[in-house]
Amino acid sequence: MIRKVEKKQIRSRIHRRIRRKLSGTAQRPRLAVFRSVAHIYAQVIDDTEGHTIVSASSVDKGAKTTSRGGNVKAAKVIGKLVAERAREKGIKSVVFDRGGYHYHGRIKALADAAREAGLEF
Repeated sequence: MIRKVEKKQIRSRIHRRIRRKLSGTAQRPRLAVFRSVAHIYAQVIDDTEGHTIVSASSVDKGAKTTSRGGNVKAAKVIGKLVAERAREKGIKSVVFDRGGYHYHGRIKALADAAREAGLEF
């Protein structure tokens, strides 16, 4: 009988492979994205120090999402918010870590909104 591999395990394996190839520094930190069914989360991380510099999510009180966090509209709001917070901290360019997810839908919307708000990647 063929064992079916769960989607979560596949995404985890892809994310580990991506993380082997990219890392965030103080000059160019990593913009990591996590997506759940109901919400979306984004963090700007300095991997040399192991610190989160800036974060934003659809569960934040500062995120003014008119709808629930599991859609493209909310992802655009979070992308803009994380870019604005990063610019306030003096971060201009980041390395985008899609977290093992396909670059499509909410992930793409968050990345495009962050680019429009001034982050370079």
